[in-house]
Amino acid sequence: MRDQVLSLRPLIVATGLALAALTAPAHAFSDDEARKAILDLRQQVQQQNEQSQRAKLQLADQIQSLQQEIAQLRDQLELVSRQQPSAKPGGAAPGSANPPGASAGDPQEQTAYDGAMDLFRKGQYKEAAESLAAFTALYPNSQLAPSAQFYQGSSRYALKDFKGTIEQLNAMVQKSPDNARAPDALLIIAGSQIELNNRAGAKATLQRIVRDYPTTPAATTAKSRLQLLQ
Repeated sequence: MRDQVLSLRPLIVATGLALAALTAPAHAFSDDEARKAILDLRQQVQQQNEQSQRAKLQLADQIQSLQQEIAQLRDQLELVSRQQPSAKPGGAAPGSANPPGASAGDPQEQTAYDGAMDLFRKGQYKEAAESLAAFTALYPNSQLAPSAQFYQGSSRYALKDFKGTIEQLNAMVQKSPDNARAPDALLIIAGSQIELNNRAGAKATLQRIVRDYPTTPAATTAKSRLQLLQ
C-alpha cells in the first residue's frame, strides 16, 4: 500500500501544478477587471468633483451679483428718503413733504401726513409704517394717500418685511398706476423679490417698469438691474 501511494505522488504533484496553471490566468483576469473598474470610478469621481467646483463658482458669481443688486436697491431707497425735505406749514408749498401735484385741504390731514413722514426721515421705520397705515385708513381718498402707501411699503422694506412690502406696494401701484411714485414702488418690489430669492418675479417686475414707464429714471435703473439677472 505504501508503495502504491509513493508511486502515485508524482501524478498528484503534476495534477496540482496543472490546476495551478489553469487557475492563474483566471485570477489575473479578475485583477485586471478590478483595476479597470477602480480607474473608471476614480475618473468618474474626478469629473463629478470638477463639475461640482464649476457649479460652486457659478453660484458664487450669482450670489455676488444678487448682493450687489440688493445693496444698490437699498441705496436707492435711502436716496428716496433723503429726497423728502422737511415739511413747512401751508401744505403744498415748495419744499413741503407733499408729493408733486398733491396737497391736503384739511390741516389735520396735512399734519398727520407730515408727522408720519418725519418718522420715516428719522429712520423710525416701525413707527412710520404704523403712522402711515393710520393715515391711509383715516384718509383713504386723500391725494396724499398714494404717497403714504409708498412710504409705508418702503418702511416695511427697511424693516425687512419683504412679503409685506410687496403686498403694500402692489396695492399702491394697482390703485394709482399713474402716480409719480409707481415706478419707484415697482423697483422696491423687485428688490423685495430678490431678497426672497424670487429672481423670475424680480425680472418680470423690472421688465414691467421698462414697458410701462419707459421715460422714467426707474426704467433706466431697471434696465441695469435686468443685466445683473441675466
